[in-house]
Amino acid sequence: MAIDADASEQTSARPASRPRPKWARRLALLGPAFVASIAYVDPGNVAANLTAGARYGFLLLWVLVLANASAMLVQYLSSKLGIVTGKSLPELLAERLGRPARLAFWAQAEIVSAATDLAEVLGGAIALNLLFGLPLVAGGVIVGVASIGLLAVQTRSQRRFEFAVMALLAVIAVGFVAGAVVSPVDWSGFAGGLVPRFEGSDTVLLAASMLGATVMPHAVYLHSALSRDRHRTDKSQKHRRALLAANRVDVIAALVIAGVVNIAMLVLAADALRGVPGTDTIPGAHAAIAHALGPVVGVAFAIGLLASGFASSSVGAYAGAVVMGALLKVKVPLLLRRAVTLIPAIVVLAVGVDPTWALVLSQVVLSIGIPFAIIPLIRLTGSRAVMGDAVDAVRTRVLAVIVAAGIVVLNVVLVVLAF
Repeated sequence: MAIDADASEQTSARPASRPRPKWARRLALLGPAFVASIAYVDPGNVAANLTAGARYGFLLLWVLVLANASAMLVQYLSSKLGIVTGKSLPELLAERLGRPARLAFWAQAEIVSAATDLAEVLGGAIALNLLFGLPLVAGGVIVGVASIGLLAVQTRSQRRFEFAVMALLAVIAVGFVAGAVVSPVDWSGFAGGLVPRFEGSDTVLLAASMLGATVMPHAVYLHSALSRDRHRTDKSQKHRRALLAANRVDVIAALVIAGVVNIAMLVLAADALRGVPGTDTIPGAHAAIAHALGPVVGVAFAIGLLASGFASSSVGAYAGAVVMGALLKVKVPLLLRRAVTLIPAIVVLAVGVDPTWALVLSQVVLSIGIPFAIIPLIRLTGSRAVMGDAVDAVRTRVLAVIVAAGIVVLNVVLVVLAF
């Protein structure tokens, strides 16, 4: 796996007569959080947010807001861990777990990875069907091939991979925000949706799905590796502080964009799709959006969904390789892993499972996997033995524990309702 040199180290080799401005050096450090943020705007988010908005209006808007705020904290801690220790979260776990525990941890992470792959390939296949009428199986294969192409870029240069993903993120943002901009917003309903509440077990299930689609386990594992790879240098304390400061900007900017996209999807569904038959599926929602807001908005929505499938599929495969390599201590070529893990998603498409419902359920699986990622993360970043002077402040640890406790409680409620 190719690793670019730290951007700030590259600048040090420039002639002293042409130093880069400080803002340019800081800007060059951004990127890892934008790659991780693709996990927060993948097709699973589309299915969960559209379903929530179409069925219950603004009722679950508060879930998105809290989940996105939680994601900012969790992703910052993950990237901070990679910068300070020079190791990824899975690598640190592998050092601390015995072989049986390490294999068990890998097994649950692979289940989460399979659910991630399912959501991403399904979403891209649906988008190709909407745009060109392609059968879902053929669309799934195309999404897989496109993701392999993106991963080939990553194996040559992480920085170029970051730029490619950031370009796709821009397409996703335009595609999904366009409808919310065109459609008038019910601001009183929006304000009411910020009040935490549920209305029956179905809303709890949807909330868990939205949470699983927003705070995603594989993004937590991956972000620490992205930061490790981008900034793998011997860092002075001053340099490390600069990296952490740039990292905060990176995380906030990327997650704000992802949060706006998610909220725009739910707002669009709540305003334009509430009560319209069939809009709790992605194809039905697309048809209703195109009918209500015009074909241009409908096409923009489908293009955003396609970009989401392409980008998130490659990022998900990258995350799976990071976890497998650390916990199994086996290096599987990234492109080979992508080809193999594509098979279950193609099988689901071939047997005719309702794709939108499969997307929603995949996000519930991700929600169950979240505690396995964030609880060890909180313990490691709160350990002075691991982090040294960069150990989390008390207020950060308190906030992180509250986030983890909320997620665990929601998952316990979900299991009780399911059985």
